[in-house]
Amino acid sequence: MESSTFSIRESFGGRYWTLRTPDEASVRGLMPQLGGNDLLARLLEPRGIAPDAVETFLNPTLRALFPDPASFQDMMKAAALTLDAIVAGKKVTVFADYDVDGGTSSAILARYFRAWGQEIGLYVPDRLTEGYGPSPEAFRHLKEQGADLVITVDCGAAATAALAEAVAIDLPVIVIDHHLMGAEPPECAALVNPNRADDTSGQGHLAAAGVVYVFAAALNKLARERDIAPPGGLPDILHWLDLCALGTLCDMSPLHGANRAFVKQGLKILERGENPGLRALADIAGIGTIESVYHATFVLGPRLNAGGRVGDPWLAAKLLATDDRAEAIALAERLHAHNDERKAVEAAILEQASVEAQKQIDANPDTGILIAAGEGWHPGVIGIVAGRLKDRFHLPSIVIGWGQGLGPVAKGSARSVRGVNIGDAISAAAKEGVILSGGGHAMAGGLSLEPGQLEGLKDWMQAHMSEFREERAAAKELTVDALLAPNQVTPETFDLIQTIGPFGQGAPEPVFGLRDVEITYTRPIGENHLKLTVEDAGARVEALVWRCIGTPLGDALLQRGRVHLAGRLKDNVWNGRRTAQIEVIDAAAVV
Repeated sequence: MESSTFSIRESFGGRYWTLRTPDEASVRGLMPQLGGNDLLARLLEPRGIAPDAVETFLNPTLRALFPDPASFQDMMKAAALTLDAIVAGKKVTVFADYDVDGGTSSAILARYFRAWGQEIGLYVPDRLTEGYGPSPEAFRHLKEQGADLVITVDCGAAATAALAEAVAIDLPVIVIDHHLMGAEPPECAALVNPNRADDTSGQGHLAAAGVVYVFAAALNKLARERDIAPPGGLPDILHWLDLCALGTLCDMSPLHGANRAFVKQGLKILERGENPGLRALADIAGIGTIESVYHATFVLGPRLNAGGRVGDPWLAAKLLATDDRAEAIALAERLHAHNDERKAVEAAILEQASVEAQKQIDANPDTGILIAAGEGWHPGVIGIVAGRLKDRFHLPSIVIGWGQGLGPVAKGSARSVRGVNIGDAISAAAKEGVILSGGGHAMAGGLSLEPGQLEGLKDWMQAHMSEFREERAAAKELTVDALLAPNQVTPETFDLIQTIGPFGQGAPEPVFGLRDVEITYTRPIGENHLKLTVEDAGARVEALVWRCIGTPLGDALLQRGRVHLAGRLKDNVWNGRRTAQIEVIDAAAVV
């Protein structure tokens, strides 16, 4: 590993780079636990891993990190109600959110009930006509269909009106959620949420799939205490750890504590391909074997989400729950087609939104937020587009769409940068009547408004964001974890780095710098990506740059010459030959 001072004041991507400088004494303290490896010690030290925690970090196990189900408020109460319903053969319906976290959560429950010889009902709301979460109308419909018990997953904790209606019509509802909620929980049969104010489990970082997975363990625990089981014995929930891992990754839950064990061990189950739906989706997506966080998050995740974005919101939950190979293939093909449709819709909106965002920056270089809006912009993809704008321009971004067939009011989705709480901003705008409703959390939010309120929202947000100048400047910082020489970009180095994975939210993949290398080859690939070859001192490195054509970064790289690169190390296998390459995040001129 190279060592030197290294900083970039302004990159081609409009960012500034700083080289991380770990505490040398702490690095030395970690090295004995890492076989004396200096690079791993330098990567682990900033993550706050103490020497006595290295073994658990590198090898997170369910035995060491699985939460106690009884530590969750209402968990055992919910388990008792559910087990009673199973034993009595009551009609139970799961009400699931339309994203991957909701789909994996509902599939875990579906498979648990099936192990007891029962099929659970399913209800997934339509994004356009029903919006997020349960409504009074939906609960009335389920009551009319004969539901004896409803279990909401990945939604429901803030559905006060819907839960009040459920009480009024005598429909028992168990809520299993993980989203932030008010101080007073709404009335229902049981509410399991590690983020409710009176929960003491300390598991608020879990995705809904993680909470539901613990719930399945609670059901087994209670069944053992009651000395009851289905004819084949209690279900082995380890087989469903792939669903838990997938929901955790796709919901961007922080990878520490139990989540780290869920994902580390769940990836092993994913690789086995035991779930017929996931195996079919992987085959149709062209990856065959699910081998990595990338496959789960960026190959399977978008396809599973596509039904809820632009198609049938029930598809993902059905696919993940089915054991029928033919049904799995049919559902996977539909989701794959919906994903192609989603990408086309997203690309068209992104192009228009990027033009609008650039105009705002040109008109006001000190703008504190980007707000792009358009009639006909589909609510199913505006969140993705907002994220793309935020990543490109390093500013909080809101994208809004409305129009015939897209719902009665305009819908907006927001993504933010570190230090600027967009959820609080949207909530404040709603309270002041600037918009109809909205909220969220620090990094993302959603809102509803009349199209005529758009200009007022822009003015209000600009005034509000003027307070966050320092935070917006900090959002342009790119921290380089370590410098590598080109001859160190090897499969062996890649394998070494993977020992401190898995990487994801809260456990970022290391960013490496390549200093003063020459671009000797460039080739556009796909619609807007770029492939590079860079060389220095006789060593050659292949590099990929995603979504850069037509941006200042892409334009600069196409000119070749000598540059500094910042990116992540990736594995590459082609025609039986394995190499390592750099996935470029940013580049800067050599001056």
